[in-house]
Amino acid sequence: MGSEAQNPDRYSVRAVEERWQRAWESQPLYGAADGVAPKFYCLEMFPYPSGHLHMGHVRVYTIGDLLARFFRMNGYNVLHPMGWDAFGLPAENAAIQAGGHPEAYTRANIAHMKGQMQRLGLSLDWRREVTTCDPEYYRFNQELFLLLYERGLAYRRAAAVNWCPSCQTVLANEQVIEGRCWRCDSVVVKKDLVQWFFRITAYADRLLEGLERLDWPNAIKVQQQNWIGRSEGAVIDFPVPDLGQAVTVFTTRPDTLFGATYLVLAPEHPLVPELARRSPRGEEVLAFADEQRQLSESQRTAETTEKRGVFTGMFARHPFTDEALPIWVANYVLGDYGTGAVMGVPAHDERDFAFAARYGLAVRPVVVAPDSPPPPWTEAYVGPGRLVDSGPFTGMDSEAAKGAIADALAERGLGGRRVTYRMRDWLISRQRYWGTPIPIIHCPQCGTVPVPRSELPVLLPKDVAFTGRGASPLAGATAWRRVTCPACGGPAERETDTMDTFVDSSWYYLRYTSPDETDRLFDPDRARFWMPVDLYVGGKEHAVLHLLYSRFITKVLHDAGLVPVDEPFQRLLAQGMVVHGGAKMSKSKGNVVSPEDIIATYGADAARLFILFAAPYDKDLEWSDQGVEGCYRFLQRVWRLVTAPSPRAGDPAAAERVRRAVARTVKKVTEDVGERRSFNTAVAALMELTNVLTAEQARTESGVMREAATTLVQLLAPFAPFLAEELWHRLGRDGSVHTTRWPTYDPELLREATVEVAVQVNGRVRTRLVVPADAGPSELEALALADERVKGLLDGRPVAKVVAIPGRLVNLVVG
Repeated sequence: MGSEAQNPDRYSVRAVEERWQRAWESQPLYGAADGVAPKFYCLEMFPYPSGHLHMGHVRVYTIGDLLARFFRMNGYNVLHPMGWDAFGLPAENAAIQAGGHPEAYTRANIAHMKGQMQRLGLSLDWRREVTTCDPEYYRFNQELFLLLYERGLAYRRAAAVNWCPSCQTVLANEQVIEGRCWRCDSVVVKKDLVQWFFRITAYADRLLEGLERLDWPNAIKVQQQNWIGRSEGAVIDFPVPDLGQAVTVFTTRPDTLFGATYLVLAPEHPLVPELARRSPRGEEVLAFADEQRQLSESQRTAETTEKRGVFTGMFARHPFTDEALPIWVANYVLGDYGTGAVMGVPAHDERDFAFAARYGLAVRPVVVAPDSPPPPWTEAYVGPGRLVDSGPFTGMDSEAAKGAIADALAERGLGGRRVTYRMRDWLISRQRYWGTPIPIIHCPQCGTVPVPRSELPVLLPKDVAFTGRGASPLAGATAWRRVTCPACGGPAERETDTMDTFVDSSWYYLRYTSPDETDRLFDPDRARFWMPVDLYVGGKEHAVLHLLYSRFITKVLHDAGLVPVDEPFQRLLAQGMVVHGGAKMSKSKGNVVSPEDIIATYGADAARLFILFAAPYDKDLEWSDQGVEGCYRFLQRVWRLVTAPSPRAGDPAAAERVRRAVARTVKKVTEDVGERRSFNTAVAALMELTNVLTAEQARTESGVMREAATTLVQLLAPFAPFLAEELWHRLGRDGSVHTTRWPTYDPELLREATVEVAVQVNGRVRTRLVVPADAGPSELEALALADERVKGLLDGRPVAKVVAIPGRLVNLVVG
C-alpha cells in the first residue's frame, strides 16, 4: 500500500480518511433536531470503555452507522448518539493491580476509544454523549432508585445470593452462566447477605405480553419467555404436625397429587434448620445442606449430576389422605425456584423417579394412558391420561383434574390455583466501589431512610483503598460513611453497596433524548418525541440481561407518567459474532485482529465494507485479511472509475445500458438496506454496477457517465463514507454527499425492451426466443410458430394446443 500516494490509479487511503475526519470534526454534520419529523432513532448498545474497540464493536457500529446514514439521506431526522457504560469491575480491578484510581483508567480508555470511533467514520451526534460514571449521570441513577423505592419496587432482604469469590461481589441470576461468573468465569458459590432488589417479578406478565408487539428476532423473544418462565399450576400445603406449620409446594401437575410418596426441600429452604433441630438426624441434614449450598445451580441440576439427598426423620401429612410422607432434603431442588419445595411423584416425574430408585421410595402410578404397562413401572410416565387411585378424582381426564384438585384444595384451605414465574427479582447490590452509590441511610432509630433528593448525588469518595479483598472499599471510607439521619438528626451510616451496572444501562437511551437536562432524568417532551428507539443494534448475549432490564425500567417510568411508551426498542437487530479460524476472537486463543491495524493498512472504508459484505448481519462472520484486501481493491476500482475521463460523445445504446444498470442498482440497494437489511447483497450490487460502468465507460458520453458516477458515489456513501465524500468533491459537487437526498430511479428504466422466453415442445425446453418484453400470448404464439428453429422442431406435425405465458415460455403441444 505504500506506493499508493505516487500512483495516479490509486488514492491515498490515509490522506483521504484523515482529511475528512478533520473536516467532519470541525463542522459536525450529524446533529439531530428535537421535534422535527419524520424522526428515526438509531442506536447501538453503548460499550464498556475497556480501552480498545474489538472487531465485534466494529461490526455493531458499522451496521448501525450504515442505517443511520441511509435514513438520514432518505429525509429522516436521525438521532444517532453514543456514550459509555463506564462503571464496572474491570476498572476497579485495574486500580487494584496498578495502584491507581478507576476513574483515571476509565477516562483514558474513553478518550482512546472515542478516537477509534472517529477513525471509523461513524456519523454520531457527539453533542449528546453520556458517560455513566459522571455524577451528572449517576445522580439520576439514584433518582431512579428512589422512584422505585417509593413505588414499592426497591426493597432489601436477606437472601442466599450468587457470590463470585474472584470479583468479591454478588451477581444477579442472569449474570451466572453455567455456574460461572459472566465476567471472570470463576465458579460462583452461594452466600447469605442482606441485599437490595428491584421487584421485576411484579411486571412478569406485562414483560411477557409486550414481547408480542416487538419486531425482534424470535430466538431472543423465546429466551426472554423462557427466562420469565410463566407456569400455571397449584400451591399445595402439606401440614407438618411436629412443627405446627406446613410445607408449601408449587406444582404444574396437581393431577398427580395422589401419587406423591415423599416431599423434598431445597438445601436453602428456611424450614431445614428447624427440621434439623427437631430431628435425630439433624447434624447429617445440616452438613448435607451446607455442602450443597456451596455448589452452583448448574452443578446441582445438570443432567449428569447424581440425585442425592438425606432424610430429615420428619413427616408431613397428605392434604387429602392424611398419609405420612417422609421429608427429604435433596440437591435437585432449588431454593429460589417455586417455593423451594416439591412433592415427590416418582411415577410421573423423571427426576423424582431417579431419586426414588436410589433411595428405595415408593412409586405410585395415578395417571395412566391406554397403553400403560401394569406396575411396577421401570420409568416415569409424564404424559396425559386418566386418573386412577386418586380418591374422588379417579376416572377424570388428567387435564380436567388439574383444576378440580386445585379448587378442592382451595375449599379445604390447603392451597389452590397459582401462577408462578421462574424469574426472580433483580438483585442490584454490589460490594464494589466503582458504581453508583445506593442513596439510602441506615439509622438505628428510623431504620432505612432514603437520601433526600435535594442532597443528590451521593458522590463516590475519592480517598479509598483498593485491595480487592473483603468488603466494599466504601465500607472503609469512614468519613463518607458516617452521616446524620435526615429524618431524626441522629447518627447514621450510608449504604455501602453500589448498584449493579445494568441499572446504568437500563435507561441511558432516554438520557440521550435530553442530555442537557439538569433537574430530571430526561425531558418528558423530548423523550415523547424520540421514543421508542426505532432500531436497536446489539448482541444476542444481552437477551436476558440488558434487554430485559431496560424493558422493565421503561414500564416503570411509563407507569410513573414519565414516558408515553412502555417498550424501549421497537425493532432489534442482533448481529452475529466475528470469528477467526472458526473460533470467537480472544487473547487466550491468539486469534484477535486489531481494528487499528486493519485501518492503518487498508483504511476504515475497506474494513467497514468487508464487515457488511462478508456475511448476512445475523450470521457469524469469519474474519479474512484477504477479504478486507479485496474490498480495498474494489474501492480503488471505484476511485479509478469516477476519476477517469469519459468521451464527449458516445454510443446511445451504451448510455441506455448504463442508465438501466443504475436504476436497477438504486432499486436493489434501497430495498436491501431499507427493507430487507440484506447489507451483503447491497454491496454485491454496488460491485456489479461498478463492473458495468467500467465496461461501458469508453463507449458512454461523459454527461451520462458523470450522472452514473454521482449516483454510485451516493449509494456508496453509507458504506464507505470517506471515499464517497472525497469523490463527491472530485466530481465538483457542493456540500457533503452525506447531506444529499438518496437517489431515486425511473421505473420505466426497469422495463426491459426484450426478454428471453423458453420454447417447449410437449413440455420439454427445446429452444429460446428473444421477444418484445410486452408481447402478449397471441404475439408469443405467432413469433414461436414463425421461427425457423421451431419449424424444424415441429417437422410438419400439427400443433394441437399452445400455452403462452408472457415473459416466460411458450409450450407447443403436438401429436
